Amino acid sequence: MKQRPWIQHYPLSIPDTIDTTRYSSLVHFMEEVFEQYKDLPMCENMGKVLTFSAVNKLSKSFAAYIQQHTNLSLGSHVAVQLPNLLQYPIAVLGMLRAGLVVVNINPQYTPSEMAYQFKDAGVRAIVILENFAHKLVEILPDTSIQTIIVTKVGDMLGSIKGKVVNFAIKHIKKLVPTYQLPQAISFKEVLEKGRKSIFRPVALKASDTAFLQYTGGTTGVSKGAVLSHGNLTANFQQLDPVLRLALKEQEERTILPLPLYHILGLCSLFAMAKLGAKCSLITNPRDIPRLIKKLRKIKPTCLIGINTLFEKLLAHKKFKKLKLSSLKLTMAGGMKTEKKVKNQWENLTGSKLIEGYGLTECSPGVSTDMINGIDHIPLPGTFVIIADETGKEVPYGTAGELLIKGPQLSQAYWQKPIETAGAFVNGWFKTGDIATMDVNGFVSIVDRKKDMINISGFNVYPNEIEQILIGHPKVLQVGAVGITDMGLKEAIKVFIVKKDATLTAEEIIAYCKAKMTPYKVPKYVEFCNSLPKSPIGKVLRRLLKK
Repeated sequence: MKQRPWIQHYPLSIPDTIDTTRYSSLVHFMEEVFEQYKDLPMCENMGKVLTFSAVNKLSKSFAAYIQQHTNLSLGSHVAVQLPNLLQYPIAVLGMLRAGLVVVNINPQYTPSEMAYQFKDAGVRAIVILENFAHKLVEILPDTSIQTIIVTKVGDMLGSIKGKVVNFAIKHIKKLVPTYQLPQAISFKEVLEKGRKSIFRPVALKASDTAFLQYTGGTTGVSKGAVLSHGNLTANFQQLDPVLRLALKEQEERTILPLPLYHILGLCSLFAMAKLGAKCSLITNPRDIPRLIKKLRKIKPTCLIGINTLFEKLLAHKKFKKLKLSSLKLTMAGGMKTEKKVKNQWENLTGSKLIEGYGLTECSPGVSTDMINGIDHIPLPGTFVIIADETGKEVPYGTAGELLIKGPQLSQAYWQKPIETAGAFVNGWFKTGDIATMDVNGFVSIVDRKKDMINISGFNVYPNEIEQILIGHPKVLQVGAVGITDMGLKEAIKVFIVKKDATLTAEEIIAYCKAKMTPYKVPKYVEFCNSLPKSPIGKVLRRLLKK
């Protein structure tokens, strides 16, 4: 089979490959960005804007504090448990500048989930929002954490507004449970002490670890993907020429509701910085009315989100009245975008909704439909094959497991040699996703390998069933799984959240029979109030099976 057949479809502005030696580290990458854009706005949150120059200076102060006032050393693992606030880029860049390894933690985690990740990653310090500090108190004795930096939502919003916001959150909304951490230091004090301290630049290599980025855990316990500085800078270079097909340097206003602790949000922040774009960080994307107000005020040229967010926006009456003529590009990732959502979004906003495919282990970008506007094409410098169970490449059009190789690819899971050996084989990463590739090199993701259902020898993919059922006018959400039936055979069961209370199981079966071959029709239908989902909205099928 022809190697990388998709390259013939690249426009002239997109190179076949990238220069992986251009940046020695993510710090080197950002220093170039800081020098290039200086006084342009980099990040905005709750009306407060920080320029590239300001983030540069503040992150140096943070790094100086780490170097001069803690016992953390090069390579120490440090957790960041923050929503989308201005504190996030300051802390993360400061940590990287001090030669530390960043471990992103979901702020919504329970104490037991936090404890698992802290222990697994060997975390020695943490930057945490005070709203979640009470959970840290509960598990702190069982961790190796010694340095604790606590911040408040309003800490970077300016003296007056910051105090008002912090007072409202703690005393009016009562969103800060009582906690006792006498050894903690405030984020503002860290910056003040760091400003008065000497920052000493650290010599970093592309092979040095930058992040332990934990996978979503949709198929089991989450694993820490070891992402190097080189992995991340490679992926940003791969994405940059693709983004420039629609976006222009120093002109863009991006809305970023995706959580920065997630690999897609993290990547988006750095990719937008490479363009000199202003990034508006949305702290609570679940507050749809407030997000709509932000969209109206900012008039974004780019919006980065996921299917569930677009779905909620489209369902809101105020969004339907919103004019988004400024919007050049809407980017979706993290999960598959439903065709119905894509069509409704494009018809309402006039903005093309493009989709990216990626994985935490790939920093995360692998392919996108942005290059030709229709098909998923791998990014520059990325190698992709479709393989059978033995690892042998299958013919075009045949479904098999998607294998990936490229400079953005992690080399291991943290302290999990068995899982590493099973997923990283001869330089290729076994994604666990079933896909097909045609003669042009266009890739179509079918479903997760572990979720595939075997019905009398026929392979059935839950995604296909879900995509069909979501088209039913009375269906709001759906999840499909295989369950063990009588005779130890597999049967298809669908879990449905109703949009219309009159919906019946008989209607679902009849709808499926009209649109599916007989062996794909679900045998069981269960209605429920909600579906178990990951932090970014993926349906957790493994929990449905329970």
